[in-house]
Amino acid sequence: MSKDNKYIECAKIINTHGCHGAVKLESWCNSPDDLALLKKIYFFVNGEYQQRKIKKASVFKQFVIAELENVNDMDAALALKNTVVYAQRADFKLDEGEYFIADLVGLCVVDADTGKEYGKIKEIINRGASDIYVVQTENSERMIPAVDEFIIRVDITKGVFVKTIPGLLD
Repeated sequence: MSKDNKYIECAKIINTHGCHGAVKLESWCNSPDDLALLKKIYFFVNGEYQQRKIKKASVFKQFVIAELENVNDMDAALALKNTVVYAQRADFKLDEGEYFIADLVGLCVVDADTGKEYGKIKEIINRGASDIYVVQTENSERMIPAVDEFIIRVDITKGVFVKTIPGLLD
């Protein structure tokens, strides 16, 4: 079974927390608060999504500390370290004009003024202040910062419309 579009990566278990089985999650959501509000998460194991109820979750610095159903000691929590965590897309409420970053991958990158297609978004990198879109052009990979100066608008059905400077994408 392949991964289902109904689910989206939302975090990674990076460590244990305490000795009673809590886990420390690195949130990939807009904010750790969004992750801490979830009532259930999923693991992708042997081609299937397995649900785990969240008994309790709270934000600690930029991380989420969670107590999961059937994870009752440090050994059970340690066995989950480095596990990618999924949520159902429907569990997140997006405002008008919001979208999942994962939905940008594969979209065309289009010049907002001329309509010229530069390529497709291959990957999204987040290393600090803003995301960086990796664009696969005809001849190479290029990177464009996801800032208002370059990203004019995003239309999930039509593409990412950009304003470039010489050398950025050509």
